[in-house]
Amino acid sequence: QVQLVESGGGLVQAGGSLRLSCAASGRTFDSYDMGWFRQAPGKDREFVAAVTLSKNTYYVDSVKGRFTISGDNAKSAVYLLMNSLRPEDTAVYYCAAGRVVSVEGALAWRYWGQGTQVTVSS
Repeated sequence: QVQLVESGGGLVQAGGSLRLSCAASGRTFDSYDMGWFRQAPGKDREFVAAVTLSKNTYYVDSVKGRFTISGDNAKSAVYLLMNSLRPEDTAVYYCAAGRVVSVEGALAWRYWGQGTQVTVSS
């Protein structure tokens, strides 16, 4: 069992930055791929970024060059640094863990945090 707790969300102006954190506990942190998803009101949960056990990183096209995912095995944490934020980045951001073949599909991820709200004002 893995427990995930996100933090770091908040209200920021367009062009600003936030760093989201996801603290993992339970089974060995480095046994899973780790990812971030987001869900805006009225929309499906959307893949944002992932870092796999092999240390490969993946991003949705809309955040490439702006967001960076990283992990710290010693702290059992994964981070999402978000720069140049836009109003369309407004959503609840979720941390996820699992062993996945395809990172984009939400159903492939086994464990989820409760989410943290990110609001970007124009």
